[in-house]
Amino acid sequence: MREAPVTPNGDRIRWVELPGAEPARVYLHGLGATSPAYFAAAATHPLLAGRRSLLLDLLGFGLSDRPADRAYTLEEHADTVAAALTAAGVEAAEVVGHSMGGAVAIVLAHRHPRLVARLVLADANLDPIAPAPARPGSSGIASWTEAEFLAGGREQVAERVGPFWWSTMRLAGPEALHRSAVHLARATVPTMRDMLLGLDLPRTFLHPLADGEPRDADGLRAAGVRVVALPDCGHNLMIDNPDGFAAAAAAALAA
Repeated sequence: MREAPVTPNGDRIRWVELPGAEPARVYLHGLGATSPAYFAAAATHPLLAGRRSLLLDLLGFGLSDRPADRAYTLEEHADTVAAALTAAGVEAAEVVGHSMGGAVAIVLAHRHPRLVARLVLADANLDPIAPAPARPGSSGIASWTEAEFLAGGREQVAERVGPFWWSTMRLAGPEALHRSAVHLARATVPTMRDMLLGLDLPRTFLHPLADGEPRDADGLRAAGVRVVALPDCGHNLMIDNPDGFAAAAAAALAA
């Protein structure tokens, strides 16, 4: 495990690093997740192994510090990831991001283009999401005020998401989890989709076959984004179908 201070107060982002060839490959997890747990099988799969790989936990999540005084916007997440990668000597990385991690990866490439050479987005958030109290993810968490979430909403989320997701979500700072969910649901200005369309680098969007294509898939293709369906999986593509995910990611990174 390695770490780097990423805020003026010295709050630290941590990551599990696997040695290998450059350029580095960076893995970014989704809301309430942690990269070592979600990406270990992918990073060590025969089709993806051998590259220097940073399984990085966003500030507020997993192994990283959980300060309560941060805004946890997607822009702030991208900037703290950039600080960690700079400290690690990473440039022109291949970035693989899942869900919220994919949204952060897009913002990272938009704000810090020297750090990102390729993007592989696994069912990433591209657009605003309306708060929906009955749902377990960002839209459900964002339906509470922060005071409501800290006063009992977090416990209700634990019941909704189930033991698998909660096993990593419980590691997140309560403020980090709520604020990240609110900003993910609100999206950036311009949106992550608009940022993605404007990037001049190889980009691939992986999505579960059963869910159908993402919204305006033709618009993504017209902008040069490869849209690839993965069978036998739900939202957690790399966990539900590790061999299929590794094959699709390897093809995307080689394209």
